[in-house]
Amino acid sequence: MLDALDKKLLKTVADLEGLPKGAYNIRKNGKLLSREVSANINIESNAEGTGIIVTIKPGTRNESVHIPVILSQAGLYDVVYNSFIIGEGSEVTIVAGCGIHCGTPEPEGHAGIHDFHVGKKAKVTYVEKHYAMGEGKGRRSLNPTTKVFLDEDATAEMELTQIGGVDEANRLNEATLGPGSLLLITERVLTEGAQSAVSTNNIILQGYGSRANMISRSVMKGNSKQIFHANMEAMNKCFGHIECDAIIMDNGTNETMPALKALHPDAELTHEASIGKIANDQLTKLMSLGLTYDEAVNKIIQGFLK
Repeated sequence: MLDALDKKLLKTVADLEGLPKGAYNIRKNGKLLSREVSANINIESNAEGTGIIVTIKPGTRNESVHIPVILSQAGLYDVVYNSFIIGEGSEVTIVAGCGIHCGTPEPEGHAGIHDFHVGKKAKVTYVEKHYAMGEGKGRRSLNPTTKVFLDEDATAEMELTQIGGVDEANRLNEATLGPGSLLLITERVLTEGAQSAVSTNNIILQGYGSRANMISRSVMKGNSKQIFHANMEAMNKCFGHIECDAIIMDNGTNETMPALKALHPDAELTHEASIGKIANDQLTKLMSLGLTYDEAVNKIIQGFLK
């Protein structure tokens, strides 16, 4: 069922050695490859046949569901629409991600449009990795959209990572927070060569006492370019923070635009941003320990993106 290439991609984007235990849905080249449900987690195709609906029973604890996508078909641009319904009081981890192998001059790409409905006092941890590989010259593109709706006292922690090989990425994250809810987003993006990545984030703190923290870490190598937009809008007494840091190497470029909008007198919104190169004293210290220049640079980048 899984060939050697499939296994390599799954290991990279979802940390899987093979088929996982528990609930999962694996999609390959635009089609269902394998699916399993559990007593508390149901997965079914949507009515249009364009994606899946994942339903977590209320009160579910310490369970996970894997929904990776792998592509290796020349010329395919795969679009999927997934919905996640997280029941009240539940706590679950969702591991997603997309791995592309390009072996031809033809382009390959994937767009995952996901919406999360997180019930009262529920918590979801969403882990997503994007990666592309292969000797082909075809353009590899990954364009995810993530929409999150948090009910009262709900929590969503999102770890979004692009770890290499993606020529073009255009990400959209949107979130609406209910009373007492918490949203934590950590985004890590590495680009090189002539690659480009755009991240647009729109967060609405709608409920009383809601909180949001958006962290972005970007590294630009070669002639690559990244653009980061973060818009945080407060409509009640709440707290929000945006933190974006970028390391530029070679001829890379970066545009960082955090924006805060307070529509309530008791809203607290803050942001901080920095763009720069690797400090020479960091390189000197690591090289004094026996690392080469390239090894020292890679060590610093890995720590920065971790």
